Amino acid sequence: FWLKEQLGSEQASLALRRLVPRCTCVCPKLGWMSFAKQIVVDCRGHLLGRLSSIIAKELLNGQQVVLLRCEDMNMSGSLYRAKLKYANFKRKKTNSNPRHGPFHQRAPSKIVWRTIRGMVPHKTARGAASLDRLKCFEGIPHPFDRKKRMVIPAALKVLRLRPERKFCK
Repeated sequence: FWLKEQLGSEQASLALRRLVPRCTCVCPKLGWMSFAKQIVVDCRGHLLGRLSSIIAKELLNGQQVVLLRCEDMNMSGSLYRAKLKYANFKRKKTNSNPRHGPFHQRAPSKIVWRTIRGMVPHKTARGAASLDRLKCFEGIPHPFDRKKRMVIPAALKVLRLRPERKFCK
C-alpha cells in the first residue's frame, strides 16, 4: 500500500522482488508489529545508517533483533570517501597506551554493531540491556537459515538512494 504511493504498484513489486527474492516478510518500519519474540532482518541491500537508526529504536523499545548478512550492507557515498572516513577513525587511539582503546573492528558485523551502539545510550543500564538484545552475523548461520527474514523498505538502497548517487559496500 505505502510502496504504491511512492513508486507505483509495478515498480514497487519489481524492486522488492529483484532485490531480495528469498525474504518473505516486508514491514514498513517494524512499528506496526505487535512485539514479535525476535525480529530477523536480512541486511542485504540496506543502507547502514538508516537501518541502524531503525534497529536502535526497536532495541530501546525492548525488541530482540538479529541482523544477518551484514557484509552485504551498503553505505551512501563513494568508496574513496568511506575509506578516508575509516582511515580517520583508525587514527584515533589512546596516546599513552594504544592497547587501551578505542578498538577498531574490521568485521562487517562488528562495524554494524558499533554503528548501532553510537545511536544507543550504551553507558546506561537501559542502553546496555538494549545492546544485549542485538545479534549481528555475517552470512546466515544455522538457527536463522530456516526463519523468516525481514526487509525494511525505509532503509533499502533501491528505494532511498537516487540511481545516480554513488554507494559502496
